[in-house]
Amino acid sequence: MKIGREDALLVVDLQVDFCPGGALSVPGGDEIVPMVNRLIGLFSSKGGKVVFSRDWHPENHCSFKRYGGIWPPHCVQNSPGAAFHPDLIVPPEAIVVSKGTNPKEEAYSAFIGTDLHITLNEAGARRIFLCGLATDYCVKASATDALKHGFGVYVIVDAVRGVDASHGDSARALEEIEAQGSKLVSSKELE
Repeated sequence: MKIGREDALLVVDLQVDFCPGGALSVPGGDEIVPMVNRLIGLFSSKGGKVVFSRDWHPENHCSFKRYGGIWPPHCVQNSPGAAFHPDLIVPPEAIVVSKGTNPKEEAYSAFIGTDLHITLNEAGARRIFLCGLATDYCVKASATDALKHGFGVYVIVDAVRGVDASHGDSARALEEIEAQGSKLVSSKELE
């Protein structure tokens, strides 16, 4: 599969709090960093866009248990846990989208409460390739919304990891993503 100027790589929430040792650790979340870095290099070298989404929560976000949500506090704005994984390469020309900034709104998708679809359309993107964390939450929600906005959507299955709160959640999420119209690809198909 040839990557070009009409393609965008969306790196979903590859943040310290979602990696082992973080407040809301995704098992093996850090294992994908080297592969994601290779993908960033590939898309950059072929003229594609590189986009990073991040949770950027206020301290009183509704997703936190203390405020009625289901999660421990995580990715609080300007905290060490909200930073991208320290080994992740973030090119200077990359687009960074902050989501979950409204304390009263859940925002699993990189498209909720952001202008990401407008930014991508203006940049000429037609296809979006997703990698990052977590397969069964933010990757799935972002894939769903990308389809709603009319993009061709590809999930790079060996460059995502899931929470798997219930055994099999990630596998079911990938099945749902595919059933909605996204394509599942491996990183080898892109290189």
